[in-house]
Amino acid sequence: MKIIASNFKTNHTRKSTKLFVEEVNQFLEKENIKNDVYVFPTATSLDTFEVLDNLTIGTQNAYYVKNGSFTGEIGTEQLDEFNIKTILIGHSERRHILGESQKEIAYKYNYYKALGYKIIYCVGEPLEVKEIGMTETLGYIWNQFDGIDLEYDNLVIAYEPVWAIGTGKIPTTEDIEIIHKKIKKKITQPLLYGGSVKTSNISDILDIPNVDGTLIGSGSWNVEDFKEMIKITNTK
Repeated sequence: MKIIASNFKTNHTRKSTKLFVEEVNQFLEKENIKNDVYVFPTATSLDTFEVLDNLTIGTQNAYYVKNGSFTGEIGTEQLDEFNIKTILIGHSERRHILGESQKEIAYKYNYYKALGYKIIYCVGEPLEVKEIGMTETLGYIWNQFDGIDLEYDNLVIAYEPVWAIGTGKIPTTEDIEIIHKKIKKKITQPLLYGGSVKTSNISDILDIPNVDGTLIGSGSWNVEDFKEMIKITNTK
């Protein structure tokens, strides 16, 4: 079975998130979907949702503390209120826009690993690295594994080429296959693909060897589109 995950980024409200989660949950029950489905709302939209066992609500980010004087951040005290035990770490927007270093990302990873969280850990290369060649691309990705325990049982890796996120540009199936094959030699955990995934291409992406599912941004924000992608994923 494949994994499918929706990252809301800075989209949806508390109200629309509630409706989204409820509709997805009903869809999973009605269609008897068995795949693991993840939804990552904004921090202000986290809540206690009554959902099926295969629908997980996670956080897009949190600081590596229980609580404290960290303006604008949330910690495990806030996550525990809603029984959140799943987190995205290492997303390229955290790295490249918000300036998280690999050292900080690894510290965060190990903090949440020690607490037993399910971690979806993101790696990927920017366009300028891709254009140099495959050797540089792989070296860039391997550097994003510094300080990361790849043997952690509760780990999922997501390969997201930075240049394909939200741009509509998609690597060729051959490109995705090569990178996934290389990464799979280092890990035994599930490996997702992310980057301009939508209803029109998700089936082809899921057919690529070593693609164990998808992490989807803008293509998943419309609930009807996400339901359609869940349905397609369920056939794989």
